[in-house]
Amino acid sequence: LTEKKRDKYYDIIMQDAIAVGVGIVDSKKIDEINILEASRLAMKLAIEDLKEKPEYILSDAMKLNNQDIPYQDIIHGDALSLSIAAGSVIAKVTRDRILDELDKKYPEYGYKKHKGYPTKAHLEAIEKYGINEEYRKSYKPVQKIIEKQGNFSK
Repeated sequence: LTEKKRDKYYDIIMQDAIAVGVGIVDSKKIDEINILEASRLAMKLAIEDLKEKPEYILSDAMKLNNQDIPYQDIIHGDALSLSIAAGSVIAKVTRDRILDELDKKYPEYGYKKHKGYPTKAHLEAIEKYGINEEYRKSYKPVQKIIEKQGNFSK
């Protein structure tokens, strides 16, 4: 989906959904527990954030640990389930909006343009300006820059 379509669907989902939960895990926690466990934690936090407790959970190929609500993980779930697709839209738009805010805090990194993906321009900005507190130090492109330059951070 284009950004414009995601934003449109985000507004519809937020208006019409019975409940929407969001779980956010910061870069320090991701470095501490790894990206897979952080994804599980974010899912747990999103479920806890729901104002209505679900009877059943569908996840996009994510096995959930320590979950007291029955669930099914579905490979390519966002293509097969409307509720998983809606969750993907909420997650992506939420992440993009966080990166838009980071762009205001750190305009030299160009977050608004590349949304945190390691484009050539983004990697060049990291090399020029260093690793700021928002970066996952365990992320391979960031690790390579740290190894190359030492721990040069903002």
